[in-house]
Parts: sequence; C-alpha cells; structure tokens
Amino acid sequence: MPLSKKYTIAALLCGALIAGCEGEPQAPEGASKQSAGERSGVTSASGDLSVWPQLKPALAPDAGLETRISALMAEMSLEEKIGQMIQAEIKYVTPEDVKTYHLGSVLNGGGSYPDNNKLATPQDWLALSEAFFAASMDTSDGGVAIPIIWGSDAVHGHNNIVGATLYPHNIGLGAARDADLIRRIGEATAREVAVTGVDWTFAPTVAVVRDDRWGRTYESYSEDPAVVQAYAEAMVKGLQGEKSDDDFLRGENLVATAKHFVGDGGTTRGIDRGDNLVPEAELAQVHAAGYFGALPAGVQTVMASFNSWNGDRLHGHKYLLTDVLKQRLGFDGFVVGDWNGHQFVPGCTVNSCAAAINAGLDMFMVPSDWKELYKNTLAQARSGEIPMARVDDAVRRILRVKIRAGLFEHERPLAGKDGILGNDEHRALAREAVRKSLVLLKNSGNLLPLQPAQNVLVAGDGADNLSKQTGGWTISWQGTGNTRADFPGATSIYEGIAEVVNAAGGEALLSEQGDFSEDSFSNGNKPDVAIVVFGEEPYAEWHGDLSSLEYQQSTKADLALLQKLRAEGVPVVSVFLSGRPLWVNKELNASDAFVAAWLPGSEGAGVADVLFTDADGNVRHDFTGTLPFSWPEYVHQTVLNPYHDNYAPLFPLGYGLKAGQESLVGNQLTEDGETYTDGALEDAWLLVSRPRAPWQLQIAEAGQAPVAVTGNRATSGEDGNITVASIDMESQEDARQIQWQGLRAGSVLLAAEKPQDLSRYLKEGAALSFDVRVDSQPRQPVSAAIACGDDCKAELPLQDALQALPLGQWSTLTIDLQCFADKGADFSRVSNALALSSAGPLSLAVANIKYVPSAAAEAAIRCGG
Repeated sequence: MPLSKKYTIAALLCGALIAGCEGEPQAPEGASKQSAGERSGVTSASGDLSVWPQLKPALAPDAGLETRISALMAEMSLEEKIGQMIQAEIKYVTPEDVKTYHLGSVLNGGGSYPDNNKLATPQDWLALSEAFFAASMDTSDGGVAIPIIWGSDAVHGHNNIVGATLYPHNIGLGAARDADLIRRIGEATAREVAVTGVDWTFAPTVAVVRDDRWGRTYESYSEDPAVVQAYAEAMVKGLQGEKSDDDFLRGENLVATAKHFVGDGGTTRGIDRGDNLVPEAELAQVHAAGYFGALPAGVQTVMASFNSWNGDRLHGHKYLLTDVLKQRLGFDGFVVGDWNGHQFVPGCTVNSCAAAINAGLDMFMVPSDWKELYKNTLAQARSGEIPMARVDDAVRRILRVKIRAGLFEHERPLAGKDGILGNDEHRALAREAVRKSLVLLKNSGNLLPLQPAQNVLVAGDGADNLSKQTGGWTISWQGTGNTRADFPGATSIYEGIAEVVNAAGGEALLSEQGDFSEDSFSNGNKPDVAIVVFGEEPYAEWHGDLSSLEYQQSTKADLALLQKLRAEGVPVVSVFLSGRPLWVNKELNASDAFVAAWLPGSEGAGVADVLFTDADGNVRHDFTGTLPFSWPEYVHQTVLNPYHDNYAPLFPLGYGLKAGQESLVGNQLTEDGETYTDGALEDAWLLVSRPRAPWQLQIAEAGQAPVAVTGNRATSGEDGNITVASIDMESQEDARQIQWQGLRAGSVLLAAEKPQDLSRYLKEGAALSFDVRVDSQPRQPVSAAIACGDDCKAELPLQDALQALPLGQWSTLTIDLQCFADKGADFSRVSNALALSSAGPLSLAVANIKYVPSAAAEAAIRCGG
C-alpha cells in the first residue's frame, strides 16, 4: 500500500508510520505537477523560510560544553583553526601532515585503503587511525591538542574492508518497510566500523529520488518521503545511539551524516550533480523529508550536495546551508563538503573557495589538493574575505561534535577487537534483511515458493557472482574489480540455493549459460525449474547515470537466456539484481515468476530462504517486501511518482505479492521500447566516467586474449606493456590514463559483445568526440580505429593531431565519422566503437568519449564524402 496520504511537513514531523497507511499520496502543497517527462517551472533562489518548520536543536544547550570549546579556541592560532576546517584523503596525507597543519579530519574515499592495500586488515586500519590520532594530539610544536576525526563511506555495512558484513543497499531496505531492522543494521554497522578505529560514517543517504535514471537511486530508501523520513531517524539512532543515552556517540556508536543537503535526488533527467528545478515548498516537503527524521534524532554532521537548486550550487548556497539548515532547522553540528564539491561554486577552484565557507560550509572535503586550499583559506581569513566570526563558528561546530563524540578521551572499547567484523550475528541480521527486501512481482500459476527436492538449474551471470550482488560502494568505489576472494564468509545466491536443495534431496546445477544435458542430473531428467539470476553490473555515483531505463537496451543477452529455457519447456524464475526499477517487460514476459532482489549484499543465501518451502511443503519465509519505487510499464516513464499527473505504473509504489497470490500481469506486456526516443537522436555516449553499455573497455595486444578493464587499474601481460588507470579530470575517476611502454604495439578499445547498428549516426553527420590530455609526445605511429568484425576495420592516423595539442592540458578532439566510413567501416555492425593504438611509448588520458550528431561539419579532423 502507498505509505502516506499527503507529503506535507506536518505529516512528516508527526512520526508517520511506515506501514498500514491507506490511500494514495497527494501532491504536496506548492509542489510542481508533471507528467512522466521533464519538470517545468523554475523559481527564484530567494527563499521563503515559512515553508520550513522552526526546529529546536536536537540536544539541549550545554553551558559546560560551550565553555570548554571557548577555552580551546582561545588557545588556538588562526592556522590551527583553518586546519580544523580541512579534510584530506588518506592517500594524500600523512600523520606528520596532520601534526604540522593541525588538520581536523581525514577520510578514505571509495577504493582507498591503508598503504593502498585492498587486503589491509582491521589491525592495519586501526594502526593508521592511531597514528593519525597521536599526530593530532602532539603538542611538541606548541599547538593545541585537537583529536582528528576519520570519516568513511560505510553505507551498507563497513563496505570498505574485506570481510565485513554487507547489507542490502538502501533501496532494498526500503522494500522491507521495517524501521526497527534499519536501526539494528545501524548498530551492527557502527560496531564493525569501530573495530577499525574509524569514528564517523558518511551515512545515511536521505535522498528522495524522482528520476530512476540517476546513478545513485539505490542509495535512496524510497521515492516516498515518509519512508525516507522514518528510515533516516532509525539509521541515525542505530549509528549514533539514542541522544538521551549516556553512550550517545560514544563506545560502540559513531558519528553519522545525513546527506546530501539538499535535493540531490530530484535533478532533471536524473543527472548526477545536476540541477533540481522545483519550488521551495516541494524542496522542503519532499526532498528535505529525511532531515526531519535525522535532525531530531541528533545527527551530528550534514554533507552538502553536489547538485544545484534552481541554478545555484549547494556548496555555495548561504540561504539553504545557513538560513535554513543551521538557523531554521536548528542544526548545531557541522556541515562537511562532498569530494571537491566546492570547486563548482562560481568563482571557486579546488584550491580556493572562500564563498563556500561564507555560505555555511564548515569543513572542506579536499582529498589531494588540501595544502593549497589550506594556504588560500588562511590568507582569505587574514584578509577578512572570510570573516573571523565565520571561521570561529565553523571551528566551534567541529569541536562541539568532537567533544560530544568523546574523541578527546579516546575511549575505543571495540578498537582491534576480534569476533565483531563479519560475525555470525551480523551476517544473520543481513540475511534477515535480504529476505525482507525481496519483492515478488510476478508468480504465474503460484510457481513460488518452490519445492526444494527437485532438479533445479541455476543460471545467469549473477547466480554465483558476489561482486554483482553487492553492487557499488563495495571495497572499491564503483564495486568493480572484486573477486570471490574479496568476500570471505559471504554466500552467493547460488550457494544458498544449493544448500537448501541438496539438503532436501534435490539437485542444484550451476550453469551460467543455462546449458544442460541428459547427464546433468543423476535421475536423467531435465530441470524441473530454472532460477535465472541476472541484472545490472556494479556502479556508483555519476558512472551509473542512464539515458534510458530499458534493461540491456542493446545486447538483450539475458532475455535470450530466459527465452531459450522457456522454449525448452523449463519453468523460469527470474531473480533480478538492480539498483532501481528498470523497464523489463520483455524479461517479465519470458518469466513465470519474477523477483526484484535489488542489491542484496554479502548474504545471498537469504534469497533461497524465500524461494523455497521447507521439506514438508510449508512456507519457510513468505515474501513481505513491497516496492519502494514505482515500476514502469513503458520505457519513457523515467519520472513516475504517485502524486504526478497520469500516474500509470506497471506496479505501483507499495506493490508486492505474497506466496500463493496470483500475478496481476500475464505474458503480453508491451514490448515497444522505441517510445523512449520519440525519434530524437541524442549523443551516443561510449564512456562517461565509465564505459556505457553495451561497450566494455579492453586492452588488446596481438596474440593475447583481451584484458577487460573492470577496476580502477588494469595492465596487459606480465610485463605491463599497457596500463589503464582511473584518474580525476573534473570529478572522481571520470577519466582514464593510458600508458604504452612501447614493448610492442597494442590498443585500448571500447568493444561490444554483439555488433551494434550505429548507421543512423553516420547519416546524421555525427563526429567522434573525446577529451584528451597528451602527457608525452608520440614518437611512433598512433591511430584511432573503428571495427566492424574481424574482417572490417577502419584506421586513421592520429599522431600529428596529438602532437599539435599542448602537453599536459585537456583538449577536445573531434573526428568526422565519415572518415572511418571512407576507410571501410560498416556502421551497421560496429564491434569496436573506438580503439586507440600506439606502436611506441606514449602516455595520454581520455574522457567523455561519444558520437555527437550533426557535429561533423565542425570536427577538427574532417573528410569528404
């Protein structure tokens, strides 16, 4: 059932229940009505505080605490105060730096570990934490001892460290509709993080997502603000403890973060870091809902958002950060920036941004360029560009949180303790969360739950794939580059199925491609049922943005597998792994039962708990999950929320079958996926931060199998002739550094599993466009190529064009696609959309690779024809 009758501040603040409500959500007063297309109507950035509630600080004023802060600040130099406002990344800062600059904080970004060792142990993490703490308390230079605070993205468990318990991502938890479960997960996560000496987690994300193309959709609990509000409160209490308890923020608890303030889930077209174009009433009543749960619960930090609101960047938005958050909503903790987010404020750069501090940012998150930012901020404070009152306010807020959290006392009862990280209790909790998160969308003939004593074929590339089932923000930032060895103690979905089936006397056969023969099962029979586990590859912010909600828009490999099994007379249960609802009508039509499993985390065995009966045929655990997001019937329904005009989903918010309930859908769902484009030809993105499906980044050398670039670094051969590494251009890991040693010729290419018809781009006069930074002059031939199978390749010399570009600077290079066609490229069957090859040593970086319609006439490299 839908979870709230009306999205209003009054309803959100009344402690709305997240189950048992009746009626359809209505549009919030002052909210913009819209169809499934783009929002319309832009309001002025000037504010109306009356649309926001007047809240008191969550914690009563403490005169003793404030006196202690004042005493500390009286002893601090300006240099020490500015140091407290800087947060650096552990790859770019040392304990000696912390001592010298009196830094206030460090963080580990996604895919960053002590000594850059992915397999760093909890003791390694703790040792580095203790070293940072000791440095921060070292007063040998005459400074004031102020403890460092270490922040980490523990967003679905302590997901940065090998061996931790990994819970379903937020979208799956939203399906559970169980606030007590969320609180318990917060408590367990805090315990595992505390073992490693980390004090602070950048969680929970409290975005209310409007367009499911957004790559962070799975970080949202729901499109329903009431669910987000209730869950934000529960998670903050789980992580920090109850604000009335003596151990609030201390002992086994952490400092939590509500993020990202505000409106991150409402950007147009679901573009990460984009613009949220809604009236202020809607910003308050919908997008700020989570803060009305987190702030009263006592959340101590709030992270500013990358996005803009009606054209104004949040990192520089004084009205929202100061007038609304700190004054109107009574927030007395500190505001931390997001990864170099201040650089996007007009007039700012990565290493200089007085505007952000003046707007209300208290702590810069500046991973690598922190020394220059420190120097410039210090100079701006000395000159008065940043008023001293603003500096003192920021430092007071930071010290207030550190004192409340007991960091000065340095009492860490769980630090280094064995038997906590990934323990049985936490894994059982995660398995419970998996069971409760599963949503049954289709169940023709009451196929589910299954009898376990059968021949069960388990297929699909997600069945025995822990990397796929855990998704992004898992060990690495994007969740890529992980193997089975990186998940000790975890269970794949197949392993859970096999355990249940084998225990009941059945047989479970794993075949990713769904192949079987007469000898596959000991009884000589074919499978009684096939469970096919498939879905999205791991991704995280920015990299996960989509242009279309159609699943596997180009390859349809999983659909072919489902259809093959159905054609062989095998009933098919689809288990769909995804970070959002996607348009899967074709896959639904080819399935007898269909389960939305989201991104379940490390305890894949929880899926089998719900799919099968016990040995006596009784339901072991019924399906209880309900949709946290509306599910589209048509591929163009990218914005699909209950209070919009023409709300007509395939499955509405709150939908979910139980065992024994018949499906409301058959096998004749519309399969018309062309309604998305409406004939418009948009840029064809090949790589924007990450390769866009169906393209895969590979390293190729003659006589060797291609090397897939799946993580943030890959090399070819034992000698590492070619290396591809993720680097930052404008945002985190949005470019690739390619280095050829020149030991032999080789290529880095974007390949598709099946040939793609891109002929319409040739007809539209498109150009190949990519950003490039040449770091060393090419001395031997360099080429760009497009291939159309083994017997079809068009290659163009690129050496002269690269030599003409300035060294060490980013430039944009464009090539008329007709050049490749003139050389024989068949654009109706493109297998490699771009291959860059070098015969000798070369170092360059590339980003933003795409085909741009109607751009050939302006291309730097043009051809006739």
